[in-house]
Amino acid sequence: PVHSVLSVGRVLAMAAVDGSLSLLPISELSSYMPRWTIKARVTNKSQLRTFSKGGGNGKVFHVELLDGHGGEIRASFFNEAADSFWENVHVGKCYSMSRGSVRVANQQYNSCNHRYEISFDKGAQISEAANDTEIESVKLSVTDLQTLQSKTLPCKVDLCGIVTSTGSTIAFTSKEGKELVKRDITIADDSAMSMSVTLWGERAKQEDTAFEGNPVVGLKGVIVKEWNGGRAGSLPESGSLVFALAMPEAKRVQQWWSQSGSTQSLTALTVIGGGGGARATNAKVLDLTELRRISEQVTQSSEFYSVVCRLGLVQLQKKGETQPLTYTACQEIREGRGLPCNRRVDSSGFCPACNRVGKSSARFNVRCRFGDAKDNAWLTTFHEAAERVLGMKAEEAQSIEQGEGGREALEAAVIAKYFDQPLQLTVRAKYETYNGEARTNVSCVDNRPVTFGQHGRAMLKEVLDHMGAQSRKQL
Repeated sequence: PVHSVLSVGRVLAMAAVDGSLSLLPISELSSYMPRWTIKARVTNKSQLRTFSKGGGNGKVFHVELLDGHGGEIRASFFNEAADSFWENVHVGKCYSMSRGSVRVANQQYNSCNHRYEISFDKGAQISEAANDTEIESVKLSVTDLQTLQSKTLPCKVDLCGIVTSTGSTIAFTSKEGKELVKRDITIADDSAMSMSVTLWGERAKQEDTAFEGNPVVGLKGVIVKEWNGGRAGSLPESGSLVFALAMPEAKRVQQWWSQSGSTQSLTALTVIGGGGGARATNAKVLDLTELRRISEQVTQSSEFYSVVCRLGLVQLQKKGETQPLTYTACQEIREGRGLPCNRRVDSSGFCPACNRVGKSSARFNVRCRFGDAKDNAWLTTFHEAAERVLGMKAEEAQSIEQGEGGREALEAAVIAKYFDQPLQLTVRAKYETYNGEARTNVSCVDNRPVTFGQHGRAMLKEVLDHMGAQSRKQL
């Protein structure tokens, strides 16, 4: 074809500039070129895995390659090539590679922006090359979280942000019987937004110290989907997690965090806890008076509402006795669910639901009184929502209470949050039966700092709607 002839001509011209006719830029690789040699840095390497196909067994591992022209491509090493090069190909080093076959890429498992991918078998020729400083350690096409907020889901993006929080490493068995390990991290960028990203496998097993001190990280090939009414990311094996980035986006995010981001209210794209899925996103906007009236009319499934208000009070005592704000919950994974048990454990750490002593952690269990211009309402506030309302982790609350200041210090920290800032609550009204008595249980399942511009426009619309209604009455 004419296109392939032109491509070859362009490649020869570029190779002549390099001083060698044997070196091909990765961006020019295609199935039209049976013979080629590339020089590239390994930016990512998968685990070695085995598979069954056509009655036989095989093995394979994958790498991502980046060259001095900025071209990147995925390469797979099968069977004999996997045996030969698994222990000899290392992330960060440069190699000369040839005698592989080029085929159209399967984008479902490929995070590289190339139409093709390489397959190496027993005929592969791989040799380590001198380090080339012109080749970057990773190539990211960064999407900021504000832009991500409006992208159609599911989507695949590269992210660069500050690690603001890190979850525990969780091991569990999938429905298919596979042993899996995961860890959730939350990242934020200079758009003042945050999102949870799940790490898997070896990345999840990294030491906690790797995530301490709010490091800047780059995440390549994050798959973002709708979850619990918000957005959450997952970094598959084919993706990359990179620390100590030198790219401009990393420097900008680090500067933002140092100057103002660490004390700034962040808008969370990920809804954590019992948010009720997409229904919470479409929650009807009410004030507390309307919430009180409408919630009493709920008779079947759960209903979700959105209310803008402030924290006015936390129940610190009940009938003259000090009210615990936290409890110790079982964190063992429930079989078949992939989620922590979260049932209360006794002083020895024994969980009656799991019938054993296992992992545990602190969780909030609080009742909060919220207020707006018209009314007040007491709401049971779930753990994740309570952490954001109170501005502290449950472990931190326990540490304060067990410290020198004791309960008084904890109550002072809680009281300091009263009327601190307006919050947008997602409230669930659920009809249930307790001790034979039917009632509506109203709970705060999520909250976020109010986006003032968005809230201001909503109030202006309410005023204009009201004025329009009054005008129609007069007519």
